[in-house]
Amino acid sequence: MPSNLLKPRLDPEVEPLAARRLERAIDRAARALVSSQRPDGHWIFELEADATISAEYILLQHFLGTPPAAALEAKIAAYLRRNQGVHGGWPLFHGGAFDLSASVKAYFALKVIGDPDDAPHMTRARELIRLHGGAGESNVFTRFLLALYGASSWNAAPVMPIEIMYLPRWFPAHLSKISYWARTVLVPLLVLRSLKPVARNPRGTRIDELFVSERRRILRRGPHQKWRWYSLFAALDIGLRIVEPWLPQRYRRRALTRAVAFVTDRLNGEDGLGGIFPAMANALMMFHALGYGEDHPHVITARKAIDRLLVIDDHQAYCQPCVSPVWDTVLACHALMESGSQVDSVRDGIEWLRKRQVLDVAGDWAHWRPRVRPGGWAFQYSNPHYPDIDDTAVVVMALDRYLRDIGSSDALPLREAIERGKEWVLGLQSRNGGWGAFDADNTKEYLNHIPFADHGALLDPPTEDVTARGISMLAQLGDAPDTAPVAAAIQFLRRTQRADGSWFGRWGMNYIYGTWSALCALRAAGVAPGAHEIRQAAQWLASIQNFDGGWGEDGESYTLDYDGHRPGTSTPSQTAWALLGLMAAGESGEPVERGITYLIKTQEAGGVWPEERYTATGFPRVFFLRYHGYAKYFPLWALARYRSVKSGVYPQRLGM
Repeated sequence: MPSNLLKPRLDPEVEPLAARRLERAIDRAARALVSSQRPDGHWIFELEADATISAEYILLQHFLGTPPAAALEAKIAAYLRRNQGVHGGWPLFHGGAFDLSASVKAYFALKVIGDPDDAPHMTRARELIRLHGGAGESNVFTRFLLALYGASSWNAAPVMPIEIMYLPRWFPAHLSKISYWARTVLVPLLVLRSLKPVARNPRGTRIDELFVSERRRILRRGPHQKWRWYSLFAALDIGLRIVEPWLPQRYRRRALTRAVAFVTDRLNGEDGLGGIFPAMANALMMFHALGYGEDHPHVITARKAIDRLLVIDDHQAYCQPCVSPVWDTVLACHALMESGSQVDSVRDGIEWLRKRQVLDVAGDWAHWRPRVRPGGWAFQYSNPHYPDIDDTAVVVMALDRYLRDIGSSDALPLREAIERGKEWVLGLQSRNGGWGAFDADNTKEYLNHIPFADHGALLDPPTEDVTARGISMLAQLGDAPDTAPVAAAIQFLRRTQRADGSWFGRWGMNYIYGTWSALCALRAAGVAPGAHEIRQAAQWLASIQNFDGGWGEDGESYTLDYDGHRPGTSTPSQTAWALLGLMAAGESGEPVERGITYLIKTQEAGGVWPEERYTATGFPRVFFLRYHGYAKYFPLWALARYRSVKSGVYPQRLGM
């Protein structure tokens, strides 16, 4: 296959040692990345959350009365014990502070598995949980789980009548007005709350010792929730508790039928409802509560979807929140194209991606944009009702770069995929010029103040990082900065830039991720390196560089009272983002060189980088992620980009 891909090199006469080290680091990283590619062309790396998902997996199986095999339980127990923090509880990310709800679930799961109450690790956790108010002070999802086990009253969880399924679209709390992840988690939960099943709990495990007081009828206000809004909705909750028993049963039965139909229509085969563990687990418990037998096709399918999330090795096992093959594959392709090598691997990855485009399902996003044709990509292997804008924009840019830099003997299918992807992304742009991840104009902020939303992530509003990806895609495809969609999106970024020059990162941790994304977008759209917003952002990135030359930031930067960057331990992926952002801003001096030196020094002999810390975000403040692939492709990308910059061939037209 003909290739136009350039592989720039530093001048060995000018920088002989630096050039050799850089070339060696790039080559080792590229070969390591290719070695993990699957035979059909895609990449998939582990996606790890905190201890709660694995704890919930154990509790789910015991709810159903089907405990996992003893060997698997022992491995999950080993994982839970290993992730216990030095403080005695369980954090939401590596090295993080104690989290009450995560600790309650992890303790409960270990006790279900068989860890004795008086074991030192259980004693430490129990004392810390009680010190923080006990299990009764847990978040909404934990209190629902406790109610399912009979450990807490259903009155301790918010009222959510299943009659919600009847609400018309104009109603303030219609399902289409909340995020996709909330939708898929909530609907089967409505059925569970209506039927109020009790866990089979074959070992009869109880956790009464985690409750400080017998009083368990509480609602918990989230830290983001304002008293005025919360008080209004809490009063409504009280009214619903009075009214709910008097609602006609025939309407309840019909609403239940609607809820079950919603779930089964989106069951998504062995890829699972919504492609995410909490929705899959609720669906399986829903089928159990409805009396479906173990041999029912829906039960079999739902079980397989959940079990496919398990990661099992010789010593431990854990459950992933979802899988990330499209995201891993497209980012690996970008990194390899930047490196100018491994053309065959890129070709196979691009072809695998092309076949994953969703072209024939109008998902939930069509509630509000019915005239937009499907054309996006999902995050998982299959999730046709819920493609996402971030993945789609990055895939479109990869397909476009592949055609430009490498070429194809059959370019038409790729061009058609690019056009449909662009059309779909444009169709999902919100009225304020930005993009959310899965829906347009998902901005009914009052909903984040209902008692159910104590996690503060009921919505999917436009964010800086996803908006930047939309700009990057359009700019790379040749749309001028004065076209209406691009101009509106650029204004969105200008409005949301913080006073210190940074941008918030919704899906990556945090301001480093958002600032990298925004800088690449603005530069791709033609904003000059000397523009105020570019200079301010570049200066901010340089100012937060760590002493070792790297960059780092952890989940604490999502606190509501954020008042300036608090540097975290350097990580390879966050260092790569900072470097890519600085180079997009036209920087190549000392901060960039120190960052490149950090990456070269921390690369392992096998070509990859160690990275235990969490650098991605599920829900700010409450749920964080560790992509095991981030340290495999982002540092390669940054090193290869640096080589291009130093060679004078920085690819200005690229969106990333």
